[in-house]
Amino acid sequence: MSTTRQHPPGDLGREPDAAGAASPVPAERQWRTLSLGQAGGIVPTARDFARQALHDWGWLPASSADRRAAAEDVLLVVSELVTNACLHAEGPEELRIGHTSKVLRVEVVDRGAGQPAPRTPHRAGRPGGHGMFIVQRLCLDWGVVRTPDAPGKTVWAELAAPA
Repeated sequence: MSTTRQHPPGDLGREPDAAGAASPVPAERQWRTLSLGQAGGIVPTARDFARQALHDWGWLPASSADRRAAAEDVLLVVSELVTNACLHAEGPEELRIGHTSKVLRVEVVDRGAGQPAPRTPHRAGRPGGHGMFIVQRLCLDWGVVRTPDAPGKTVWAELAAPA
């Protein structure tokens, strides 16, 4: 697992539709996008959106305990990334969820200039500051993509699809 390593634009993030054949994003990845700029109850709205995507993609209702745990991990990561954007990054603008047969990717676009990082040392009994630690523990990888000469960033996290 990584911490917040920088990736150049286009290296891992979702490319715009005009990106052409050079895009490294798998062609079979299906995406859902939710605008959060004017949403009320942002975290529950984001979780409901993610839950519906998981349902539409067959992750829910879960047929086993492992599949249920995988879906719950996705919902927790969505909650943590959106909450982090609310608390530390001037609020989220957009939530994107995409999946292939092997990986589910969550992206939260925000307006903040800060760099998310797990609090170190992590102290389980200390209130607050657990969001990025949780993301780091649950995900295959995560990071931050910034677009040169543009405000904000995209914080992304990838989770393994259930077997």
